[in-house]
Amino acid sequence: MTETRDPEDLLAIHRAVAPRVFNETWEYLDADELTREQEEAMLSSAFAQRYHWYEVGEPRNRAIADWQVSRVAAVLGYADLAFRFGERSLETCLEFGLDPFVTGFAHEAIARAAAEVDDVETFTEHLQSARALLEEIEDDEEREVLAADLAEMSER
Repeated sequence: MTETRDPEDLLAIHRAVAPRVFNETWEYLDADELTREQEEAMLSSAFAQRYHWYEVGEPRNRAIADWQVSRVAAVLGYADLAFRFGERSLETCLEFGLDPFVTGFAHEAIARAAAEVDDVETFTEHLQSARALLEEIEDDEEREVLAADLAEMSER
């Protein structure tokens, strides 16, 4: 049995763990090669960060969390899962009118998932939607990050 914790203590734990596990997932994504165990750890950490962000995050955090799950799933070849969480990210962006950077990456996630299964129509639609949002991103660094990912995808 676990002891009952004060709800504020649990929120503090979620706030502390969410960004830490999000960053851990990025470390795996940035690695050149992963062992099978590291791939499994990456998938677990992607879902862990999502769980914690959904407990304490704002819609923007949740959209980004779903996007990261989608990216990990795409990297690991789980196209259905990548598509599901890419769509979830986009739904959150549209529902809450999130900024073009996050919305552009939601479209990028769906395009990446579509590329995994050679769905050219969906890939093209969402790649174009993401590219259209580039013009609306005011922060130069954010625009460059999305543009780089879109350029990499265009080379496929």
